[in-house]
Amino acid sequence: MIYGIDTFTFHDVLEIAKNPSKAKLNSQAKDQILNSKKNVQKIVESDRTVYGINTGFGPLCDVKISEEETAQLQHNLVISHAVGVGKPIDKELSKIMMIAKVHALSKGFSGVSLEVIERLILMLEKDIIPVIPEQGSVGASGDLAPLAHMVLPLLGLGQVWENGVPAETAVIFEKNNLEPLKLGPKEGLGLINGTQFILAHAIKGLEKMEYLLDLADLTAAMSLEAYRGSASPFKKELHEIRPFEGSKKVAARMVKFLENSENLKSHEFCDRVQDPYSFRCVPQVHGASRNAFEHLRQMAETELNSVTDNPIVLSAEESISGGNFHGQLMALPLDYATLATAELGNISDRRSYLLLEGKFGLPRLLTESSGLNSGFMIPQYTSAALVTENKTLCFPASADSVPTSLGQEDHVSMGSISGRKFNQVLDNLVNILAVELMFAAQGLEFRRPAKCSKIVEENYAILRSKVAKLEDDRLIGNDMLAIAELIRNRKFVVN
Repeated sequence: MIYGIDTFTFHDVLEIAKNPSKAKLNSQAKDQILNSKKNVQKIVESDRTVYGINTGFGPLCDVKISEEETAQLQHNLVISHAVGVGKPIDKELSKIMMIAKVHALSKGFSGVSLEVIERLILMLEKDIIPVIPEQGSVGASGDLAPLAHMVLPLLGLGQVWENGVPAETAVIFEKNNLEPLKLGPKEGLGLINGTQFILAHAIKGLEKMEYLLDLADLTAAMSLEAYRGSASPFKKELHEIRPFEGSKKVAARMVKFLENSENLKSHEFCDRVQDPYSFRCVPQVHGASRNAFEHLRQMAETELNSVTDNPIVLSAEESISGGNFHGQLMALPLDYATLATAELGNISDRRSYLLLEGKFGLPRLLTESSGLNSGFMIPQYTSAALVTENKTLCFPASADSVPTSLGQEDHVSMGSISGRKFNQVLDNLVNILAVELMFAAQGLEFRRPAKCSKIVEENYAILRSKVAKLEDDRLIGNDMLAIAELIRNRKFVVN
């Protein structure tokens, strides 16, 4: 993969984060970078006033900076903007930010030198990854504060990760025989302008959501087996006359998951006319969430392959001070995806509840000795609590805007908050689905000797390798944690 040349997917970025040597600069990319740097230098040497190159920043854009002061201007910019707070983001997110920033700068419209870009690549390859606080970006002139923290190590400042803990950059540079860099005209601005914090959270969230969407379908199928519900709502003919792509895909997957199930055959002879919505409407609800995932993927991959700093340097004669750094284009789909993720948990909790009711041959609370034993009563409380917590996280951060920079930045996206909330809801969904999987597996115990479909039986065995059937009350909180760990490690077969 070639920085600045190839079109990256979100999967590509995740692969590069695992193995940074998979992405390089080629001669074409280097020429783009060098040419852009030459254009900036010509602007500096001219008498023209260009924002961020020979002026102050934000409301100070009317202050002219001399040619001799342009380097100090960029240094001051970085150190003054590194004001993030809160706990550090995951190291992987920092790596994704660096990869996305290198890719954008390498397109040759930002005036950042080849030396600076190659240093970022070297840091990735040597695993010298900046420590970046999670709070402080309003997602307007890009992610200024977190990106400034990402840039600090280039100057020999700030902290980087060493063996899982923050270490002073100066110490790590000395160990690696690296010298701090001095930024040239526009370089600080090009480095800290952009949406890479928002984008990194979108990319990591997409990775999580892609698997959890598949797992949610599987979990619903396992619960339907335990409930001995009907497979007729998944017939192709039904979804061809309301042909949303997400719904069609989920319906087809449910048919596959339930193929040759002995449990569902018994539904044909019962007196139930139809199942509750949380079973019957799986294609419509899960499908809507899949549509949201696809929308976010398209938006994130467009952003990933875009130039998002300011000003954009088209040539030595033309630079444009615009708004490519504004996070609204990502904030809206992130808020949409957050809601879509929360709904996967909402409907999962309803299926869990139905399995506890003691209907259609299942004992109340999924235990044959309730009273003395509480069975699976309380895990559903946990699920309900997480569902409600997710609802509170669904308020769209993009609906708010607080003017900053003395009114120069008078409309902001708050997309960084959208990205963080998206990942919080996804992490909660892991535990919600773990509860449903635990209930579904227990429900299947009361359907034996009937066999489930092949794929459900396979996943039942995976779950039972860590969690035994519940006979009498025990520390089932540990069981929930074990299933959640199986989910996080992607042990379930979902396709």
